[in-house]
Amino acid sequence: MTSDLLAPLDLAFWNIESAEHPMHLGALGVFSAHSPTAGAHAADLLASRAAGVPGLRMRIRDVWQPFSFRPLAFGGAAREPDPDFDPLHHVRLHAPTADFHADAGRLMERPLERGRPPWEAHVLPGEDGVSFAVLFKFHHALADGLRALTLAAAVMDPMDMPERKPRPAEPKRGLLPDVRRLPGLVRGAVSDVGRALDIGASLAVSSLGVRSSAALAAEPTGTRRTAGVVVDLDDVHRIRKSEGGTVNDVLIAVVAGALRRWLDERGDGSEGVRPRALIPVSKRRPRTATPQGNRLSGYLIRLPVDDPDPLARLDTVREAMDRNKDAGPNRGAGAVALLADHVPPLAHRLGGPLAGQAARLWFDILVTSVPLPGIGLKLGGNPVTEVYPLAPLARGQALAVAVSTYRGHVHYGLVADAKAVPDLDRLAAALTAEVETLITACGS
Repeated sequence: MTSDLLAPLDLAFWNIESAEHPMHLGALGVFSAHSPTAGAHAADLLASRAAGVPGLRMRIRDVWQPFSFRPLAFGGAAREPDPDFDPLHHVRLHAPTADFHADAGRLMERPLERGRPPWEAHVLPGEDGVSFAVLFKFHHALADGLRALTLAAAVMDPMDMPERKPRPAEPKRGLLPDVRRLPGLVRGAVSDVGRALDIGASLAVSSLGVRSSAALAAEPTGTRRTAGVVVDLDDVHRIRKSEGGTVNDVLIAVVAGALRRWLDERGDGSEGVRPRALIPVSKRRPRTATPQGNRLSGYLIRLPVDDPDPLARLDTVREAMDRNKDAGPNRGAGAVALLADHVPPLAHRLGGPLAGQAARLWFDILVTSVPLPGIGLKLGGNPVTEVYPLAPLARGQALAVAVSTYRGHVHYGLVADAKAVPDLDRLAAALTAEVETLITACGS
């Protein structure tokens, strides 16, 4: 296994990290334990299996000399195998706990060690003796959500995958690149400048005219809380079938309604509040987690938190998402991440702190979806019963929302600045209440 340069967006994630805003994503999996020692056995399994997963052996090192005769690599970073890799540095067994999320929040505060492969797995035995949890942490420079899922799945029990029909062979191609495989950016300097101007103008317009909420902004404290919410997927489908749109539209509208309820209950008020939500969009091909690194763009929408009508909120979200999809993931304010491709590595390094601070000017809250396999996951024969994705918290922001669908249920994972959002459990309850509100409103 050889070294490879970080892609521009990976390099951006590597450089904008700070002690108060670590750039790792996570997933908290809750398992039904077959025995009181299942957690300890799971830790042993994770360590032994991690040793055989090449992607988990990769560290990130700075590049200060031309890399493979590529002078533009100067100031960048590259992945390379860690010759001293020891899985016991990454897999940790903790004392029994009564609250998986309380422990996960404290563990999400801690940045990953940058001199080692940037990932960790924390095994949390339950005090009840019938459950345990595993918190996976992956640096965003190492993996996006899909890649992180692939790495985590590699240390789980082997899955019996359903047979797939063989895909027809693709025709051989000449030396010219297949445009369907390109990331969507128009080649050529003139087009690159035009794209940058278009994204910049869209970002400027998106920042005008509508207020956000002080509850969604925070000075960095470095503290974290997490919470999880489980919603029946059948209920989401009932709403979708009644009102139209997609499952994702409904899940985003639920976030908007929950924010309204939460702001009103805590006395902050929701009048005139329409925060900018960044909805990441994967640019990977389906069923593909390689090459390594992030392949992301995004949509930017205004969450209609100030609208008292739950069905009108859903309509607004659906229309906004439809407009974004019509324009495509390469245009508009949400596509700012694509500009990373046009920044030299040294500029990423020097401008990383400033880019991190600019996140608050770009969006107010992250709402991201992380795909999970439909087949049940197990570790040491112990089945996963809940999976909560956990997103990084950008500088100046108090809350991030991630969502996954697993085994007939939707799992919302909430990450918040603990000092800015001490009542995260109230927001979690508001998500559940909003689903019921939508069901009642659509008469399902």
